[in-house]
Amino acid sequence: MKFRIARHTDNLKKIAAFYSGLPEMAVLGSFEGHDGYDGIFIGKPGESWHLEFTQSTEPAQHSPDDDDLLVFYYEEETPYREALRYLDTTTPRIPAKNPYWNVNGVCYKDPDGFGLVVVLIQNL
Repeated sequence: MKFRIARHTDNLKKIAAFYSGLPEMAVLGSFEGHDGYDGIFIGKPGESWHLEFTQSTEPAQHSPDDDDLLVFYYEEETPYREALRYLDTTTPRIPAKNPYWNVNGVCYKDPDGFGLVVVLIQNL
């Protein structure tokens, strides 16, 4: 099975820069003017999943709550530490609503206001 998380945004360039700046993440593809949509695919090369973000003339209408999270599980400490350094310079850390993530991860918000958690698997 392949897996894609798709989300509409009003901030395609900011979102693309934000997620593709994470260690082990890359722009896998993009498109422009497809039935009025521009989009980008971001993920870890070689994996069977990716994030898709689209933008059109239609405004994004979402209202993330504090439990709407993307959780990135890093398997190795070096990219995990690089992710924390990158995110700490990009966006402030936030406390998670779910106490589990405050103990086992580090939480941030992306440019659209959705939560992002970074976890080092060996710490679980």
